[in-house]
Amino acid sequence: MRYEELTIEGRNAVLEAYRSGKTIDKLFVLDGCKDGPVQTILREAKKQSSIVRFVSKERLDQMSATGHHQGVIAYAAAYEYAQVDDILKAAEEKGEPPFIFLLDGIEDPHNLGAIIRTANLAGAHGVIIPKNRAAGLTAVVARTSAGALNYTPVAKVTNLGATIDELKKKGLWFVCADMGGETMYRLNLTGPIGLVIGSEGEGVSRLVKEKCDMTAAIPMKGDIDSLNASVAAGVLAYEIVRQRLGGGVR
Repeated sequence: MRYEELTIEGRNAVLEAYRSGKTIDKLFVLDGCKDGPVQTILREAKKQSSIVRFVSKERLDQMSATGHHQGVIAYAAAYEYAQVDDILKAAEEKGEPPFIFLLDGIEDPHNLGAIIRTANLAGAHGVIIPKNRAAGLTAVVARTSAGALNYTPVAKVTNLGATIDELKKKGLWFVCADMGGETMYRLNLTGPIGLVIGSEGEGVSRLVKEKCDMTAAIPMKGDIDSLNASVAAGVLAYEIVRQRLGGGVR
């Protein structure tokens, strides 16, 4: 089911959005505001695990399109999030070993949309993003994905490391992109696999990297030392595709 991207302003409107089941990615609340209606909204936000930010009145005024935010502004997701089990089910229904993208700290919505598009075209069964330090499913992401969001499920999880642990119990292996890793052509990337891509600035976080079974480096011959995150995801994804099609380790 698709949601329209929505900026929701005002206490009654935000509370109604929560109670109607809309997926709220982020909630912005006037710092220091602790009255009853706001506390009720915060309880709803906790139930849905929304990211909550306490900000100044000046910041809320800048964000507001109506000028009547009443100390509360919410951002609703453009698309509904899937569950991790939905992604595994998609692989099972196709009779294929799971192939999942896990994104660690991708905050640029254009990068997220491009990676979702690549995931779809590479035959991945879904994408997993963390709740914090990550772009959500905004309209920019939907546009950049060029329609892939209609077909590729995206799950949002509280802890990426814990999710990797759970998926390992279900037979998945994990490879992360890292310049200090083994050349990707020398790694066996067949079977049930999770591809972990980090942010351009920081790469995959240490705690998540430690959970991975392999680190893969993309050979580079130029004068700079890194690729855009979405491009790196595409290069590694298609090495996985090549091997899944019987190409084997070089």
